[in-house]
Amino acid sequence: MTKYIDVEGQAKNINDALETAIQKATAQLGLPRESVTYELLEKGKTGLFGLGGVVAKIRVYYEVGVTQKAETFLSELFRLMHIDAKISLKESEESLDIALEGDDMGLLIGRRGETLDALQYLTGLVVNKGEERHVRVNLDTENYREKRLDSLEKLAKKTAEKAIKYKKNITLEPMSPQERRVIHTVLQNYPGISTHSVGQEPNRRVVVVFQNAKTS
Repeated sequence: MTKYIDVEGQAKNINDALETAIQKATAQLGLPRESVTYELLEKGKTGLFGLGGVVAKIRVYYEVGVTQKAETFLSELFRLMHIDAKISLKESEESLDIALEGDDMGLLIGRRGETLDALQYLTGLVVNKGEERHVRVNLDTENYREKRLDSLEKLAKKTAEKAIKYKKNITLEPMSPQERRVIHTVLQNYPGISTHSVGQEPNRRVVVVFQNAKTS
């Protein structure tokens, strides 16, 4: 996405005034000189008979990529939340992987990862706005995603064994669509077991069904 800002520079001649304006713009944007382009909007002299030098007003164009949009959004959000977090980003053709590090990561994870999921969702909205291609955002901290995945896989198998042992259906706690998908996937070929979801978001749950159990 191409954006721009208008800045002014003042110097003894037009070339120096332009360079001053460009330096001001790149410093404000935090971008290297070679990553921006500009056009001269207007120029004029200052002071009596132009003795004060030359003023150049320029429009500086710059590209805002998904990585920069994500970092800017999260940095500002964490500043408002008074959370000191290191943000590491790795962009590929179809995804943007974001890893967070810091002392308050438990606050960003939240109950069953709900806060982390919300941050991931919001970041995805921000980075994909105005983009021609959709980038999948994967946001994680303290390897929570992998730990949660392992926990869900164990829960699925344990619940299936319990359903078979007691010959009854078992309804799990409410989960996000991604977490329910894990349960369904793990148990899709489990002997004597099937699964389906019931309820409305955000309280939708997975039911682990003992196939010989009577429907209640």
